[in-house]
Amino acid sequence: MSAFAYVLAVFILATAVATALFRDVLSTIIVFGAYSLGMAILYTFLLAPDVAMTEAAIGAGVTTILLLLTIARTARPATDRLLERIDAPAVAVVGALVVVLCTAVLPEMYAVGDPSAPVWSNPDVTQYYIENAYEDTGVHNAVTAVLAAYRGFDTFGEAVVVFAAGVSTLLVLKREVFV
Repeated sequence: MSAFAYVLAVFILATAVATALFRDVLSTIIVFGAYSLGMAILYTFLLAPDVAMTEAAIGAGVTTILLLLTIARTARPATDRLLERIDAPAVAVVGALVVVLCTAVLPEMYAVGDPSAPVWSNPDVTQYYIENAYEDTGVHNAVTAVLAAYRGFDTFGEAVVVFAAGVSTLLVLKREVFV
């Protein structure tokens, strides 16, 4: 892995921990937005631009805006503190588990673009989708066939998330939705 990947991983872990530890709502929302943006960059680095775009739009964009609009429309307690008392033993145990898991898993990951990675070493799977997409689904575009037919439930789930985010945005902004 490159130095960029390690820096990005540290950033993502730091923002995840900060999101869990902060008690000030505004600070938590801002750090969570940064976490989502870091995840979107990670997905781009791992050559998953569709997932990266969804994470950036929904996670870093819509969710952050909805949460900020929500706290702007509600009363914020004046006693919010940035951090409450931290349970050091619990943080140490969870931190040790994360370090152990990362130490075990990260060396086993294939480098991005590694020709020996399973996705590249078995071209039969890719070739199957290219050759049989039309026959199996009746859709002329192979990418559309994979998204609509082979990954239909996953695509449906993503569509539900986007729809829910849109409806939530309209509700928070107090606009009527005409069906």
